[in-house]
Amino acid sequence: MGSKEDLLFLFLMFLSLSSAFSSKNKHHKPCKTLVLYFHDIIYNGKNAANATSAIVGAPQGSNLTILAGNFHFGNMAVFDDPITLDNNLHSKPVGRAQGLYMYDTKNTFTAWLGFSFVLNTTDYKGSINFIGADPIMVKERDISVVGGTGDFFMHRGIATIMTDAFEGEVYFRLRVDIKFYECW
Repeated sequence: MGSKEDLLFLFLMFLSLSSAFSSKNKHHKPCKTLVLYFHDIIYNGKNAANATSAIVGAPQGSNLTILAGNFHFGNMAVFDDPITLDNNLHSKPVGRAQGLYMYDTKNTFTAWLGFSFVLNTTDYKGSINFIGADPIMVKERDISVVGGTGDFFMHRGIATIMTDAFEGEVYFRLRVDIKFYECW
């Protein structure tokens, strides 16, 4: 019986070593890149005509029109934001950013994001799906691209996001630099 166990051990060692060496040979050059901007206007009780997001969850004692104190901990917002090719809110949208963000830390500004870019232009049709933590105070931060549809079918990669502008707690614009490493 010892020889079967030895053979199994050698086989498992071979598998672990081969996967370790093959991952070092993978290229880290994106197969496709894309830079987009999305513009979020939070409903504050006075801007219903222009708002593109709304607070749908708040800590006890808070309301749904003003972000809570203490780093907004416990607030959750849903959004349907315009996406543009440049940083101008009034540029023609190329799609919509749809999803949610939750402020999830009590001692600094961080959020958890889950959203999709839904694009419908002559250049791109389909969706790109994102998920991950957003340490807002870090200038450039990465979130995962976990898939897509249409022109982005099964695409995966990394999106580097950066807060490009903000106006108080009502408006912010994110620059999203998408690098796809798996393109089908």
